Amino acid sequence: MGSTSLKSAKLTVASPPAVLMLVKRDEKELLAVAVEVIEDLVENWGVQVLVDSTLMKDLKKKYSDKLELDSDTIRLFDPKPVSGFGSGEQLVGSTDDTKTSINIANGSNNGEGEEEKAVQPPADLSDADLVVTLGGDGLLMYAAHVFSGPVPPILPVAGGSMGFLTPFAREEMLEAILISLGLRVVQEDDSDNDDSSETNGLKISQRALNNMQIEATDREGYNEKPPLRFGNNNQICISMRMRLDCRIFGSDGSLRSRYAVLNEVVIDRGSSPYLASLECFCDDVHLTTVQADGIIFSTPTGSTAYSMAAGGSVVHPAVPAILVTPICPHVLSFRSMVFPDHVVLRCYVPSDARSTACVYFDGQHRTELHRGDSVQIQMSAHPVPTINRQDHSADWLSSLKRNFNFNTRVRQNPL
Repeated sequence: MGSTSLKSAKLTVASPPAVLMLVKRDEKELLAVAVEVIEDLVENWGVQVLVDSTLMKDLKKKYSDKLELDSDTIRLFDPKPVSGFGSGEQLVGSTDDTKTSINIANGSNNGEGEEEKAVQPPADLSDADLVVTLGGDGLLMYAAHVFSGPVPPILPVAGGSMGFLTPFAREEMLEAILISLGLRVVQEDDSDNDDSSETNGLKISQRALNNMQIEATDREGYNEKPPLRFGNNNQICISMRMRLDCRIFGSDGSLRSRYAVLNEVVIDRGSSPYLASLECFCDDVHLTTVQADGIIFSTPTGSTAYSMAAGGSVVHPAVPAILVTPICPHVLSFRSMVFPDHVVLRCYVPSDARSTACVYFDGQHRTELHRGDSVQIQMSAHPVPTINRQDHSADWLSSLKRNFNFNTRVRQNPL
């Protein structure tokens, strides 16, 4: 999966774009930043903002007088389970029971026949044009988990402690959103385009100005901020981050659960005092018998997480591969391996295993594997597109150096 370069496009749709705003919980400072950006997007740019139930609760508690909540511009985001994903009853895929009741202004649900104000229905997975995560890497993984199928472009803004996957600063949040939506277009070398207005070297689509009915030069503080250095050669670069499609099958061959994984799948011995005993196959060809504390199946994005800590290789996010890394193997010859993305890996607990095993998907959804149960791992058809600050190589190498002090040492003096 490589990096896709998208030229900053003009806004060509009549309806306003919708931005899903996800904010790290219990962070008052981040909540204040999000409110300021939401207010600017709604009032000055006509952007529709979607918020989840947790953020909506915080906004109603502290900022109900500042924002027009539960309206056409700030809507509740209520995603329904994706058919075939999850566990147990979620695999059935029926979402009829989760539909929200909406009062329509026809008096049918009012015994007195009085008209009621129509309520905007909650937004669903298909309503978001852009996802903004204001938090750490865990919030980005949460967004990837919410969208088990196709994923809108994600703009990761740093608000956590480490921020390996979040290249944008919170001060750049508003500007980055506007450029990502095409409401501000950086085109320094495009002098032949007459349908654009130029302000401080920043060309803005005239159609965006007309649709949003604003004048960018009149906005307070606009001329004081330098243009955001965004993208590469006037292009917005997007990394298509590979995901794993993981399925648990029972001993009778029935599908027990299914998850989309951004980082890694870990199968370990759980609370058992015995080593995990697993049989691994690649495209139905026996790969190895695992006698270890566990085994990690990782994406390139997850190669710098648990897999790297267990001795696995650091892999560029654009490399289409699946990493297999043992956790404290019983034999020293069992080393980390890299497989092409088109293979199907399968790992099952043999009938003569001393105990059961446990499987985790991105550190969540702990599931016990009994004898005869198996886990099937393959590339997902739906990667996670994340917007780069510059491009996928520059952002990745910058994160390695900033967070891990990657390959840094004191430089020797010349002879």
